[in-house]
Amino acid sequence: MIRGRVQHGVVLLEDPKALPEGTEVSVRPLRPKATQPGSRRGKPTAGRALLRLAGKAEGLPPDASRNVDHYLYGHRKR
Repeated sequence: MIRGRVQHGVVLLEDPKALPEGTEVSVRPLRPKATQPGSRRGKPTAGRALLRLAGKAEGLPPDASRNVDHYLYGHRKR
């Protein structure tokens, strides 16, 4: 495995002589560390982002959670 870092939009390899000039490569980023800019830590997950909406809906029938398929897709009520 050859490692490097992105600096000003260019991948700089730890060992610049590891690959011959002109070698085509594919880059797969490693998981970001908490100290790196753009780290995903601290950002809400999709589930946590949706929890902010929990309990905000108004005007729903009292059995909406139990019969969501009925109200969305017309299935029989439970």
